[in-house]
Amino acid sequence: MHEFENAVSLDELRMQRVIDAIALASAGEIELALKHLESVEQDTFGVIEEALRVFLSELSEAKQKSAQALDELAASKRELETQLRTIQRQEVAIRELSVPIIDVWQGILTLPLVGLLDSMRAVEVTERLLARVADDSDVEWVILDLTGVTVVDTMTAQHLVKLAQAVRLLGASCIVTGLGGHVAETLVTIGVSLDELHPMRSLREGLRFCLSRRKATGLAPTTARDLSRSFGLEPVSRLEGESSALRRRGS
Repeated sequence: MHEFENAVSLDELRMQRVIDAIALASAGEIELALKHLESVEQDTFGVIEEALRVFLSELSEAKQKSAQALDELAASKRELETQLRTIQRQEVAIRELSVPIIDVWQGILTLPLVGLLDSMRAVEVTERLLARVADDSDVEWVILDLTGVTVVDTMTAQHLVKLAQAVRLLGASCIVTGLGGHVAETLVTIGVSLDELHPMRSLREGLRFCLSRRKATGLAPTTARDLSRSFGLEPVSRLEGESSALRRRGS
C-alpha cells in the first residue's frame, strides 16, 4: 500500500493538454504551447506542468533573441554591402583620377603622373593609355610627364619602358618629361637607355618638341592666327577691327 501513497489521479483531458503542448513546441509553435499550460494545478503533476511551462517560456525568449540577432546581422550585412559598393565606386574614381589622360593638342596626349608610382598603378597606366591610343588613330605623340613622381622601383621602371615601346608599336611616339634624379638613376640601374624614352626636362619642352615635329610635317600652327583658329577663336586683328567699328558707330 505504501507504493501508491504518492500516486496522482489524472483525467485524460489534463494529460492530453500536456501532450498537445509538447507537440506544438516541437513544431515551433511555442506561444500556442504556452497557452495550453496557462492554468497549472497545485499537485504533484502540477510541478511537471510548471517546469514545462518555465522551460517553454525560456525557449520562447531565446528564440526571440535569436531572431533579433539574425535581424541585426542581416542589417549589418546590408550596411557592409552598401559600404563596399561605395568603396568600389571610390576606387574607380581614384583610378580615373590617377590616370588623367589629357588632350593638350590635336594628336598629342599627355599623362601627368603625381605621387607614388608603384607596379600596380603602372599596370593601370599602361592599360588605359594603350587603350586610348588604340581607339584614337589621330594620336601621334604621347607625353608621359613624371614631374610629380619622386621615386619608382625597378619593376615600375621596366613597365614605363614597355609602355613607351607599346605606344610605338601602335604607331605613335612616346616621350618622357620631368625625370627626377632618383627616377633617372633607377632607369640607368636597370640598364635602360634614356634615348629610348626621349627624355625632356619639362612638360613645356616636351610639348614644344612635339609641336616642332608636327610643324615639320605641316600639321602644327605656325602663326598666332593659326594658333587661335586651332582653339576655335577669332583672330586678334578681326576682333580689333570689329571693336573699332563699334566705337565709330557709337560716336
